[in-house]
Amino acid sequence: MGLALMCPRPPSPQVFSIVVFGSIVNEGYVNRADEVEEHCIFNRNHNACNYGITVGVLAFLSCLLYLALDAYFPQISSVKDRKKAVLSDIGVSAFWAFLWFVGFCFLTNQWQASKPEDNPLNEGGDAARAAITFSFFSIFTWDYMDPSQDSGMPYAPYTNEEDATDAVGTYQQPPPADAFDTETQGYQTQNY
Repeated sequence: MGLALMCPRPPSPQVFSIVVFGSIVNEGYVNRADEVEEHCIFNRNHNACNYGITVGVLAFLSCLLYLALDAYFPQISSVKDRKKAVLSDIGVSAFWAFLWFVGFCFLTNQWQASKPEDNPLNEGGDAARAAITFSFFSIFTWDYMDPSQDSGMPYAPYTNEEDATDAVGTYQQPPPADAFDTETQGYQTQNY
């Protein structure tokens, strides 16, 4: 990809964000046998579930936005606009990596503080662990990697050893001294 935005690159942050918010929405709320109201599986702290769902949904939408920008990028003719697009990608990537780090720490802390008596059947435990795990993986998928730092250039630069006159590799040799005849009014042919 020309721009190498974060979202289209595997492993995909879109998939990880879907796993995180999907796990919490699907199995992140449980109740005890003597209760009717459901509570968040992460230490009965609704803020933990809300954070995971919110960050997951917004990260997914952000990925879609940058996927659209990546498709539109070849039509951007202004160098300044291209630079703004790339810099915004770097900034957004750093921002989401930070939010996922906070989410991983918050969910892990609340999962460790959860009491077994609040969930005696251990319902939703796998979903909670999946949300924590994919929050951790999401930190690295949003970490911006400069495409110019890859293994190398896709194509070798053009070099023609016959045209080079010195080690610096000039592109053009000066014309020979007798190329133009000052006495005639016309052009003279070059001998190659």
